[in-house]
Amino acid sequence: MGTPEILAPAGGMEQLTAAVRCGAERVYLGTAAFNARRNAANFGPDQLPQAARYCRTHGVKLYVTVNTLVTDGELDALEQTADSIARAGADGVILQDMAALRLFRDKYPALHRVASTQTAVHNADGVKFLQDAGFDSFVLARELSLKEIETICAGASIPAEAFVHGAHCMSLSGACYLSAMLGGRSGNRGLCAQPCRLDWKCGGCGHVLSLKDMSLIGHIRALADAGVSALKIEGRMKRPEYVAAAVTACKNAREGRPYDSQTLAAVFSRSGFTDGYLTGRRDKSMFGYRTREDVTGAEKVLGDLAALYRKENPTVPVDMAFSMDAGAARLTVSDGVRTATSEGPAPEQARTRPLDGEQAARSLGKTGGTQYYVNSIRTDIAPGLTLPVSALNGLRRQALDKLETLRGQAPDIPCRPFAPAPLIRREHPSPSPLWARFVSPAQAPDRLDVERIILPVESLDAKEVARYGQRLTGQLPAVLFPEDAPDLERRLARLKAAGLREIWTENIYGAALGRRLGLTVRGGFGLNILNAQVLDFYVNQGLASLTISFELPMGKIKALDCPVPWGIAAYGYLPLMRFRNCPVRAQSGCAACGGRGTLTDRRGVTFPVECGGRRYATLLNSVPLHIAGRDDPGDFRLLWFTRESREQCGRIIDEFAAGRPTESPHTGGLYYRELM
Repeated sequence: MGTPEILAPAGGMEQLTAAVRCGAERVYLGTAAFNARRNAANFGPDQLPQAARYCRTHGVKLYVTVNTLVTDGELDALEQTADSIARAGADGVILQDMAALRLFRDKYPALHRVASTQTAVHNADGVKFLQDAGFDSFVLARELSLKEIETICAGASIPAEAFVHGAHCMSLSGACYLSAMLGGRSGNRGLCAQPCRLDWKCGGCGHVLSLKDMSLIGHIRALADAGVSALKIEGRMKRPEYVAAAVTACKNAREGRPYDSQTLAAVFSRSGFTDGYLTGRRDKSMFGYRTREDVTGAEKVLGDLAALYRKENPTVPVDMAFSMDAGAARLTVSDGVRTATSEGPAPEQARTRPLDGEQAARSLGKTGGTQYYVNSIRTDIAPGLTLPVSALNGLRRQALDKLETLRGQAPDIPCRPFAPAPLIRREHPSPSPLWARFVSPAQAPDRLDVERIILPVESLDAKEVARYGQRLTGQLPAVLFPEDAPDLERRLARLKAAGLREIWTENIYGAALGRRLGLTVRGGFGLNILNAQVLDFYVNQGLASLTISFELPMGKIKALDCPVPWGIAAYGYLPLMRFRNCPVRAQSGCAACGGRGTLTDRRGVTFPVECGGRRYATLLNSVPLHIAGRDDPGDFRLLWFTRESREQCGRIIDEFAAGRPTESPHTGGLYYRELM
């Protein structure tokens, strides 16, 4: 593998300057909308072209984040944002929503498309899905070990990027709804309020949803050997000194030099750093939060770090050709692609010492204060002539200014005609049928008046397949890591031989896996569908049914439609977070939990934690969603059972069948709140 590039964050122009001057080869930033850090300063319509021009003149690639979920009412604004990104001459975009992918893929195919870490890629099938969909590269999930990264990269035909420094989300990216559900501020839409950083408790332990910041800088060479093509630094909300420190540390480590980990921790950390996911040490040591000492420690290092980017760093080589005869002096500079020429005053006859090549090269090579350095210089000087040093300096400045202008010009990015997929209206059954998901067959009532039964594939055998027949759909694990993929594939092959015909997926990997195994695929709410264009996208990917995200308000849901059956989650303790490092296991161990763990927030409210076979865990909401007797859009209503008893499941099914509202504590979720 080649040397991986350093990809640095820029929340504003000063952070961009720090990243570039400290040696980042790529920078990523956001516009005022559609980026996962909407509370950063970001770059408006005037600042984006300026930032792009600055990056081009310094030989740095610029990527723009368009990595939030969008609603149908925002699609016109999304297209306008795409147009502005193309006009500015960015090199690529970082995307989550498949509607944004379709827009950039079809309208501006020359822009490099990176799948955000929000797409939650944990295995080779996830990469295969992204590649087939039209992404050019992808960001690996942060929860992977080095061995898992190596496995995924070995099977990928598009480049992989990996985060190496910065904040760790407690939840798997793209699968966190905590901020949205508790406060109406969606992390999937760039407005995460970070409620996980508050003092959640498990037993006697506090801050159990707050992880230390990751720092994998000491593993950069191993990541490069594993196949990682870009080293990504998190931190678009952080100050320029942080960017300077992180980029400098990554550059030193990549080149085999020692780096200053103490200064890096001082400028920003949460009780230090962790490499627990990469090394496989997923335990209590990964947890930490921002202390008063962490805050005050930064004040001591900011001055020294600001010095790292105070001056230009000469990173752009130029070749010079200087000629001088009795008529004129000329200097030509070239960066290998563009060429600029300046002409100076007519030379004078030398009274004492004529100008020679060595003197000319010495003066012309003084490019300090710019990003340029002289790679080579040729001189052709007629004998007996001289030129003042001030004139040589003027020639150099003029030529480099002209070259700067040429380098800063935005490229002409080809634009193709683009039209959104038309909305197809259909009649929907009323009332719509019930679909029910159970944790295991033992939870399902004997009398089961539902159209479709969804059960985890690990709970199924030939007997259950025969019992439920064509009504049965096997639920894939919401998260699948590489070491578990072979066993899952073998199990699915056995179930298919026994008669299982379809699977349910909450992650994109399931679509690729189902296609490969010849199984019908149904999409769950974890696919984060918020607009009709994404519905159409998944229809074209071959999915047989789709479930709308429970983050979308009911009014917007009713405006959706597509050719295949679609529905909503109508009941359930909704998943708010998915963990690889389960906070219950980390604090008290699996034996004490028994698969029935809970967490408590700062108000004393208890939230269940559902175990995913000790491979991952899910934080559930404290009260269930329950909208029986209210709205009934689409083709089905999904009842998502988790900890309910068989008797409770039967009662709830009856409530929905009769359209009878519950008198038990419940929530309408986000369906009746405005999405932020």
